[in-house]
Amino acid sequence: MTNESTENKDAQNAELTPEQLADEIVKQAEEQVEEQHEHAHEVISEEQERINELELALAAAKATVSDQKDSVIRAKAEVDNVRRRSAQDVEKARKFALEKFAGEMLTTVDNLERALENIDKDDESNKSVVEGIELTLQGLISSLEKFAIKAINPQDQPFNPDQHQAMSMQEVPGVAPNTVIAVMQKGYELNGRLIRPAMVMVSKAPSVDASA
Repeated sequence: MTNESTENKDAQNAELTPEQLADEIVKQAEEQVEEQHEHAHEVISEEQERINELELALAAAKATVSDQKDSVIRAKAEVDNVRRRSAQDVEKARKFALEKFAGEMLTTVDNLERALENIDKDDESNKSVVEGIELTLQGLISSLEKFAIKAINPQDQPFNPDQHQAMSMQEVPGVAPNTVIAVMQKGYELNGRLIRPAMVMVSKAPSVDASA
């Protein structure tokens, strides 16, 4: 404000009555307060805007971290699935190879067992042949057992449809029904899983005489 303006204002104030002068002073004070209030509001608004920007940036950063975390979790789950499927494929391939191997060997076991059943063991001339067959059979069975291939020989045991295949049924006095009375061919299991059922003959209950 210039000296001239100040002098003019002082001159005007001199012409005012005390009441008017007091009102003018109050009015000027209110204008100054309002001006300061507006300035303070502008400062607060700028700070609030900056806070809002920072909050938005923080929210965006959190969303990015969350997305990356989800991506990592999904990738890990996919890797685990691939590993599991690979392990299952390897296990299936191994079991298939063992089953095929067992099938080939079981035919040889059957032939050796039939040879021992049909050869005349009382004939001294067959003694060395019998010993050779028995040694070969025992060695083959031991090799199969190393691969968890075990025989199922249910002679005199209750018939089990999960492991036995009934080829015929026959009444046998003194024998409980559903008992295996003869094994025509042994069954085999691989790691506890059936790969060939035992072929058996099973006892049956005596027939009831309708005329009695």
